[in-house]
Amino acid sequence: MTQTRGEFALIRRFFQRPTKRSPLGVGDDCALLAPRPGMQLAVSSDMLLQDRHFFPDVAPQLLGHKALAVNLSDLAACGAKPLAFTLAIAMPKASAAWCQAFSKGLFALADAHDCELIGGDTIQGPLSICITVFGEVPQGQALLRSQAQVGDDIWVSGHLGDARLALEALLRQHVLPARVLSQARQRLEQPTPRVELGQALRGIANSAIDLSDGLMGDLGHILVASRVGACLELQVTRSLLKAAQHPQMRMLATSRVDICTLSGGDDYELCFTAAPSQRAAVLQAAQSCATPVSRIGQIEAEPGLRLRSPEGDLLQPPRWVSSFNHFS
Repeated sequence: MTQTRGEFALIRRFFQRPTKRSPLGVGDDCALLAPRPGMQLAVSSDMLLQDRHFFPDVAPQLLGHKALAVNLSDLAACGAKPLAFTLAIAMPKASAAWCQAFSKGLFALADAHDCELIGGDTIQGPLSICITVFGEVPQGQALLRSQAQVGDDIWVSGHLGDARLALEALLRQHVLPARVLSQARQRLEQPTPRVELGQALRGIANSAIDLSDGLMGDLGHILVASRVGACLELQVTRSLLKAAQHPQMRMLATSRVDICTLSGGDDYELCFTAAPSQRAAVLQAAQSCATPVSRIGQIEAEPGLRLRSPEGDLLQPPRWVSSFNHFS
């Protein structure tokens, strides 16, 4: 396997590109970046560790995509437009083939969102990737977790739970038909950050968050920050597991569907709240981004999170439905 000798040679070969927004680009001690007048910088960092966030055999091109996608998803939740990012990466060895594939996946997504690599760090060590992403949002228009209002509709984009289903299959906790596993694994390893939808929801949504650790936990962050409660419609959330709609998956246990849709992580969809008067505007925003959205519940004054069964009964979330927590 071909090796690339030296940290700076590796950067020049695989990660150095011309930039438009940074006067220095990659290669100086600091990157320089300034928002336009009337704009605020939105900044977020996420780290991916082998055996914690991805399997050792994941294709490097997919890993490059996901490393940036999870950060762009945070910008989407804020309603921010991507500008640039930094990349800090530790690798056991500087394999030219691996770096070529990784950078291909990374830059394909970066180019799709006009987001420039402007700096970072490379070291030798166990494989880990940390990206810090920068975006801009008009002053006072950022979507926040703390602005949900009593009576708001609760919405989610796309589908939920397929990534969790794929993870369980890869961990051999159950067996999926090959076609279902392939589709679900794509959701796990190549998520789609809802960047355009986040921007389209500015001025429409009252609050938003991206779903990285599971619907129950991430929506819970909105409830705590906004000092409100919520009720979710189980019948709607169960319909969000796309794999369950496959003919070979019709016998999937309801409890497994609930675990995947309510507490499955790695969806990187948006969960947001908006006043009922904004329903038409939400649907129009989603249509303009070619992104499906579903109304799954309502914000309530009573603290806590409740579930409404298809029969109309109010239920407390089962104990086995919980979101991912690194230190639990």
